Parts: sequence; structure tokens; C-alpha cells
Amino acid sequence: MDKGVYCLILSCRKPCTIRIGALGRIEFREGSYIYVGSALGSGGLSRVTRHIRFFHEHYRKPKWHIDYLMEAVEVTLTNVICAKTDEKLECILAKNIGGPGVENFGCSDCFCRTHLFYRGNQPAAEVTQAFQKAGLEPINHIIHRMDKSGL
Repeated sequence: MDKGVYCLILSCRKPCTIRIGALGRIEFREGSYIYVGSALGSGGLSRVTRHIRFFHEHYRKPKWHIDYLMEAVEVTLTNVICAKTDEKLECILAKNIGGPGVENFGCSDCFCRTHLFYRGNQPAAEVTQAFQKAGLEPINHIIHRMDKSGL
């Protein structure tokens, strides 16, 4: 399986408070969120498929910070952007995206401030540019099923 890095782009349709594992209760604003993840383990980019499946089915208990966010009814997964690489570029990609975010989210194994960033509007083009700045060739996948109910 190919290894790589990825970004999940999520939409929060209204302000809400969500319990995110050990981080506790966090307030989320209406708008878009960009989660930066790494797929360098044995499963490689199949991790992205796991995230998409978890979003739609919640087939197991939340394991990562992003799982807690994706199981909230106010949150919709809208895009996935990924790139193949064997290099550890997750933190560089997070730095390239930068800006406001949720402190300590998804970055317990590095020294980054966060791996979850907030934007008021749809950031797919900006995320694509962040991949390119890191020397990566991004592949954009638009999620066609817009929410958990299938509407």
C-alpha cells in the first residue's frame, strides 16, 4: 500500500461543543476545519479509507482526536486531499497550512501546536497549494455523500 500524507476537510454547520477524548470539551465554530494526518504506517493511505468509513458508519469506538470530531452530527466530511510520499511531511504540511486552529489536536506525537486548522470558508484550493509548497502532488477527492444521514 502506498504511504503518504493527507488532509481531511470538514464542515461544521453550526457552533457546537464536542468532547474530544483526553482533550475534553472543545467549542467549534461554524465553518471549515482542515485536519492534517500521516499515513506512513503499514496500512499506508488505506488510513484515509478508514477515516471515510468511520465518518459514514461509526463502526467502532473513536480512537483518534479526529474520530471524535467526525462522529458529531454537526460535522460533515467534504473533501480528502492526499499525496503519496515516504517522507515524514505531516508537520511541514501543517506548518504550510497554519493559522487559527484547535490547540493540541492531532499532534500528540510531534511538537506542532495543532494539526486541526479553522477556516471560515471552503479551503480546498488553499490546502492544494500547501501540498504543492511541500513538493507534493495532491490528489483531491470530493466526498459525494454530504452527511451521515445520506441527504
